[in-house]
Amino acid sequence: QVQLVESGGTLVQPGGSLRLTCVASGVKVDRSVMGWYRQAPGKEREMVARISSGGTLYADSLKGRFTISTDNAKNTVSLQMNNLEPEDTAVYYCYSYFGVDYWGQGTRVTVSS
Repeated sequence: QVQLVESGGTLVQPGGSLRLTCVASGVKVDRSVMGWYRQAPGKEREMVARISSGGTLYADSLKGRFTISTDNAKNTVSLQMNNLEPEDTAVYYCYSYFGVDYWGQGTRVTVSS
């Protein structure tokens, strides 16, 4: 059984930084496509970043502010978010693809002063 558990979401001021972490079980992060998606209020879910053995992929709109990484020993995937903007406010979901799609329950990030 695959489980993805996110943590790290909170309220942060514009310009601040935040690190989200997803602990994966039932799937190996170094053998799967792992990623982060987000869904802002009233909007569709969108890809933020993906990582696999083939490399990384980011949404063009992020302008290099976010970095995705994995820790194979801990079997986690993280998202480092810098220079956060109010438009980054959303629920962030951990994602894994290993034959089928798997999703975490989401962690809420609010960027506001």
